[in-house]
Amino acid sequence: MTLPSGRTGGTIAVVRYLVTGATGYIGGRLAPRLLGHGPEDDLTPDPASGPVQVRCLVRNPDKLADVPWAADAEIVRGDLLDPASVRAACTDVDVVYFLVHSLSDTDFAATDRRAALILGEAAREAGVKRIVYLGGLHPDDDPDELSAHLASRVEVGETLLRSGVPTVVLQAAVILGSGSASFEMLRHLTERLPVMVTPRWVHNRIQPIAVRDVLRYLIRVAEIPEELNRTFDIGGPDVLSYIEMMRRYAAVADLGRRRVLPVPVLSPALSAHWVNVVTPVPKSIAKPLIESLVHEVVCTENDIADHVPDPPGGLIGYERAVGLALARITGGEVETRWSGATVENVPSDPLPSDPDWAGGSVYLDEREQPTSVSPERLWTVIEGIGGERGWYSFPLAWSVRGWMDRAVGGVGLSRGRRDPDDLHTGDALDWWRVERLVEPGGSRSPGSDLGPQEGLLRLRAEMKVPGQAWLDMSVTPRDGGSTYHQRAVFIPHGLPGYLYWWSVAPFHGIVFGGMVRNITRTAERSGDDGDVPASRRPAWLRSRARRADRAA
Repeated sequence: MTLPSGRTGGTIAVVRYLVTGATGYIGGRLAPRLLGHGPEDDLTPDPASGPVQVRCLVRNPDKLADVPWAADAEIVRGDLLDPASVRAACTDVDVVYFLVHSLSDTDFAATDRRAALILGEAAREAGVKRIVYLGGLHPDDDPDELSAHLASRVEVGETLLRSGVPTVVLQAAVILGSGSASFEMLRHLTERLPVMVTPRWVHNRIQPIAVRDVLRYLIRVAEIPEELNRTFDIGGPDVLSYIEMMRRYAAVADLGRRRVLPVPVLSPALSAHWVNVVTPVPKSIAKPLIESLVHEVVCTENDIADHVPDPPGGLIGYERAVGLALARITGGEVETRWSGATVENVPSDPLPSDPDWAGGSVYLDEREQPTSVSPERLWTVIEGIGGERGWYSFPLAWSVRGWMDRAVGGVGLSRGRRDPDDLHTGDALDWWRVERLVEPGGSRSPGSDLGPQEGLLRLRAEMKVPGQAWLDMSVTPRDGGSTYHQRAVFIPHGLPGYLYWWSVAPFHGIVFGGMVRNITRTAERSGDDGDVPASRRPAWLRSRARRADRAA
């Protein structure tokens, strides 16, 4: 496609994209493919359109600091609710992708409406040629019956269509891909429940779509005629009930036959509580997902095929989509996860550079342990913490705290890790978020407080807690080895915060002390892995070795 330029009077040499939501599930996969960094050769912009530039608008640029494509993108700080930053981000842009949704329980509709109004106005003023929005598939016969979240998606699409900028709204139902919230909910329900108590909505028809096909549509609709301003339904080739999706998943994953006990009284709210217990997906995300499935979500038209023809092999079917997703999960190659998005209603301020002087009370638990292994060897254990490997101390205490958090609507421990070995700034890690990540020997920002061979992993708590909490794990070199430093920081909020700290302080010796001892011991036991048969090395080292071999 050749985009007319309102700035030069001719054809432009460069197509400029703005991606909002680049730290989220879809945006984090779309941005690298626009840049040509995706693993699929056919999921890139049409070369005939000219060179590509990608700008990503994010609230915290540090969350993209470690992604492999960051150096080729322009990453700018801003907020969709801040008109000035949105106007600046839209400057000299041809195509804007609106890929942001709110999932909080309060004022989400007003928040998304305002964001869409601000973006639409800024895009119109900047001369943007196309807006692309990914919304939700929904029935057209009775819009008043839509859930609040699905109705909000419809409203955002309509707002953008009225913006004065040609807009394409893609409406999808369940997106099948490794790490998507919909797929993780389906996967864990099927794998963990050989006998399922199911509500009536599991018999409604759904037209799921593979994430690869979603990305292809997102890229290609930016290349269709400018004057087009409308919605398109998009879906895969199969129309199934949710219970059929679970049974077919079980077949692809080589699980036994799943038995179903239907009940008529399990409402979406009760279903969300059940999903919160059984799967990693918290209630705040499960509820809007389930509410959208209460309706039959099947494409009512296929007009998109007139503008974006199906690929040579056709759209990806359900079984193949599940198989591709499972292969990514098994191989530890999940690009993005639903948990990568910022959790609503939790503190997100970074740790003050000097907590002791940050104002108010600050509680610290600091420990260190010298070890004979190199900083790099110790770092591999630190970076591999959490998820299936756990936290190296008192597993029962961590599990109980995780279940307590889930019981009150928190994220708990079940989010796990995006990747079994590698972390990026901004990754979710059980109930933590990676706030800062500096590897030994890695690059340093000017004025860094870390030496060239020092490493730091800083985690910010996203669990329900009356205050703000961080956990620092750092490595410093010393003669004959390295030293492991660990620091827990807690800034209480009011009396509940003080009571919370002193109620858990007696367990710190067991929990935090055990972490220090076991992390260093694990590094020492694996320090001479080159002399140990591969079959007897720790699982995380075998996994890291396989990934290194693939990269080579």
